[in-house]
Amino acid sequence: MTGPHGTAFSGRVGWGVRPAVLVIDLVRAYTEPGGPFLLPDAGPAVAATAALVDAARAAGLPVVWTVVRYDRDLADGGLFVRKVPALAAFAEGADGDWGALVLDPAPGEPVVVKQYASGFAGTSLAPTLHALGVDTLVITGVSTSGCVRATATDALHHGFRPHVVRQACADRTPDLHAHNLADLDAKYADVEDLDAALDRLGAGSPGA
Repeated sequence: MTGPHGTAFSGRVGWGVRPAVLVIDLVRAYTEPGGPFLLPDAGPAVAATAALVDAARAAGLPVVWTVVRYDRDLADGGLFVRKVPALAAFAEGADGDWGALVLDPAPGEPVVVKQYASGFAGTSLAPTLHALGVDTLVITGVSTSGCVRATATDALHHGFRPHVVRQACADRTPDLHAHNLADLDAKYADVEDLDAALDRLGAGSPGA
């Protein structure tokens, strides 16, 4: 990284020996007309995520999913649902089925339920990944500035190597997407292009 900070940022976390694809909150609320978090063009990110999921499955590597779910009265949503009232769409019994995944997990693929932005906050994600022998996360999903960013940052904090695939994430505007990817790449994750990530997944792993 050039500029006033010289080489203070933008080191590489690199790849470990056993990656997994982690799909963050890729649900109808972001992709379907009328959804409370509808994104302007989620189609390319959905297609890129599907390609990464297929590559991981073909290589015998884990795929893990996250979704947001709340009790009917939102009592488990804390201050997050106060800050973002539209999260009520993910409450038990809410109309619209907005929390349904856009892509289908295969039998045996873990679906981690969360209440906050990070997939690691108060969930079983870290021990699930450890049990699968995972050391590297290929992160996809929505939104780049929200749950993807929070999860990638916490992945680093939990000792996993986060790789965010730029074409497999989406946000409310292209600028918001790009700015958050740049900052993630500087400080918390390696941002990868789709083809490079597919090549890595296609190579499998010694433990696969």
